[in-house]
Amino acid sequence: MAELSAFWDKLADKYAAQPIADEDAYRTKLARTQAHLTPEMDIFEFGCGTGGTAIAHAPHVRSVRAIDFSKRMLDLARQRAIEAGVDNVTFEQGDITRIAVEPGRYDMVLGLSILHLLKDRKAAIARVYDMLKPGGRFVSSTACLGDSMRWFGAIAPLGRALGLLPVLNIMTPEQLRMDMTSTGFVIEHDWRPAPKAALFLIARKPD
Repeated sequence: MAELSAFWDKLADKYAAQPIADEDAYRTKLARTQAHLTPEMDIFEFGCGTGGTAIAHAPHVRSVRAIDFSKRMLDLARQRAIEAGVDNVTFEQGDITRIAVEPGRYDMVLGLSILHLLKDRKAAIARVYDMLKPGGRFVSSTACLGDSMRWFGAIAPLGRALGLLPVLNIMTPEQLRMDMTSTGFVIEHDWRPAPKAALFLIARKPD
């Protein structure tokens, strides 16, 4: 994790200063997620970055536990939470496949703009399934480059070796949907705001 932390630490301040690429789509995703939130819920987010989404959802739930690889990203997230007056979010450094979480602990797990940056997305999806209560939901938004930029998979390892690119997991939307359903999830909401945009899924663990 130290290598991943170092890569993203370098980008954290620039990342925090960038505007959201598609504000309307982001707001739609927030609204569709919040339609499932209730005040007694405990939710978990991995790949939380600088904390914007965790902070946005915090007023609608009991607690948010958010993790990221990057220490610098988390420092910025904590400062944003203080500035927003949000006190029911905790930020910590961690890896979704290794962090200690008891089975069936959470009502919802968020994995936004992260599954395509993991070496083993299937392991992450399986871990999320285990973390959720029966009836709990996994909300994800994932860049699926396999249907539009398949060639990128050939150059990504070189960019990674040179320290210019993060881990990139090239997949198609169909592959991601299959990963979800083969794990046991039922996909309730499936949305792509544009043909090459990130795939937004809300998947439920059966009761």
